[in-house]
Amino acid sequence: MKILHTADIHLREHDDERWKTLRKMIELGKKKKIKIFVISGDLFDRGVNAEKLRSKIRKMFSNNGFKIVIIPGNHDKDSFKTGLYFGDDTIILNDPLKPFELNGVRIVGLPFEQIEGEEILNKLAVMKKILTDDKSNILLCHGELLDSFFSRRDFGEEGTDRYMPFWLYYFNDLNLDYVLAGHFHTAFDIRRLENGGYFVYPGSPISITKKEVGQRRVNIFEVGKRPKEYPIDSPHFEEVDIKLSPFEKKSPAERVSVLIAGLHPEARTILKVGGYVNCKEIKMTETELKNKITGIAGKKSEEISYEFSDIQEISENDLFKEFLNKLKKSDLEEKKKKNLIEVAIKAMIEARS
Repeated sequence: MKILHTADIHLREHDDERWKTLRKMIELGKKKKIKIFVISGDLFDRGVNAEKLRSKIRKMFSNNGFKIVIIPGNHDKDSFKTGLYFGDDTIILNDPLKPFELNGVRIVGLPFEQIEGEEILNKLAVMKKILTDDKSNILLCHGELLDSFFSRRDFGEEGTDRYMPFWLYYFNDLNLDYVLAGHFHTAFDIRRLENGGYFVYPGSPISITKKEVGQRRVNIFEVGKRPKEYPIDSPHFEEVDIKLSPFEKKSPAERVSVLIAGLHPEARTILKVGGYVNCKEIKMTETELKNKITGIAGKKSEEISYEFSDIQEISENDLFKEFLNKLKKSDLEEKKKKNLIEVAIKAMIEARS
């Protein structure tokens, strides 16, 4: 049986980028012939979004050829009250003692609560009696894994509070093949359980904030096998750092243009343009170059910072010219030469100041 696992979609509006990403995952599920689509918390950004979107999501969550299994996360913990209808094929796991079962697979949900430590362990202990070895057992949860250091940025815009924190050893005494988790936004992360099972964070399937960079992933796997990250074509941020050099053949604008053209179609850049230019050589002022780059980046850039400097006066300095001439005749590799030129430029800027 094949399962698609995701989390942290944070839906807000109908037919916006997040909504379209969810629809893409539904279509991906059909293409991959999955039997279960798991959403491990934070399908919605807030309770009000769930109220507004529930009537619209029903059609998307019906007649796909697979079941959609959801647990509440910290953002939508009050959005899945008993009896609410989210679609013909949707199962909400609000009760840890009421699992969903299909074709030899048992899925248990641990809905988000503002609890920790012994309270979490007590809830997990209660599950032991239903996690029997006659089926493959999967636990869905939404919270912070404490075994590895994550910065606060890894969980979106959650501030400094702890959200149902747990350690991998909490699952040691449970007969679990997989723990499919949510809450960790930035990247796909997989770990082994002591019993040989797997713990997986899929990361958010779309960049929710500028902190989630790089093409996004979902977890698609065959029950009984290792989980696998699968790239999806959803909107995401890319951090791009360009260092300009006055000695390169390509113009600064051309360099930016080539880079932007090579990005994923759904990528938006967090662009930093640094280094040095010779405005006399490129026949542009710093302002004109800045405007040119802004025009090239256009809608592909979410944010641009300009940190480059014009070194026209330094390039005309006799001492600097002599240094370049000697460097040109040396046998140093090109990378080393570029590093020495940058050091020399920085030293002359410092001396001039």
